[in-house]
Amino acid sequence: MSLEPGTLLAAFVVGLLGGVHCVGMCGGIVGALTLGVKGAQTDERPRLAPFLLAYNSGRVITYTLAGVLAGGVGWFAANLTDVHHAQQGLQILAGLFMIALGLYLAGWWYGLARLERAGGVVWRRLEPLGRRMMPVRTPGQALGLGLVWGWLPCGLVYSVLIWSLTAGGALQGGALMLAFGLGTLPNLLLMGVFAARLASFVRKPWVRGIAGGAVAGYGVYMLFVSWV
Repeated sequence: MSLEPGTLLAAFVVGLLGGVHCVGMCGGIVGALTLGVKGAQTDERPRLAPFLLAYNSGRVITYTLAGVLAGGVGWFAANLTDVHHAQQGLQILAGLFMIALGLYLAGWWYGLARLERAGGVVWRRLEPLGRRMMPVRTPGQALGLGLVWGWLPCGLVYSVLIWSLTAGGALQGGALMLAFGLGTLPNLLLMGVFAARLASFVRKPWVRGIAGGAVAGYGVYMLFVSWV
């Protein structure tokens, strides 16, 4: 079973809209990466591009691998029971998480913060690996840092991972998370160059409200489709 192009586009847009959260969660890491590279290399922005691309490539690779695992788990669970009811249940769960994510992005409800705290148990074991790669001196180090930091506890990522459970298989789950990861790229690539301006913009209540409302609206749509 393959994913519809519209589903991949939706995952990309969720990643794009989730930039209001990405800048807060990963902005400090990107900022530290940028400052480290500047100190070791040059102040010229073009020279930062390979480092930012390598870091974000590592992050997206990690998201994709996580999506492969989640998609495989979802497929396995669906084949243990009635496929239709299992898929419907997972789609309802994904829709609810999208609504929760939208409220979280908009700053209207922070329930997903509890999920992030739970993920911190695993993150405490991985985070030292990332710190060993800083300050970053080469694009290879930046790639490794991105691979590790892709596991940073994040309600945005967790919500899309729940969605990837419904993708229909490991490859489909990976494709969904890849599309989502690509959607997060514009904000984080710009963050490496225009950190202060971008951070100030995405903190505006109306920006967060529009982004969160759009994601929550898509969650409502997912719930509607799951019942049709």
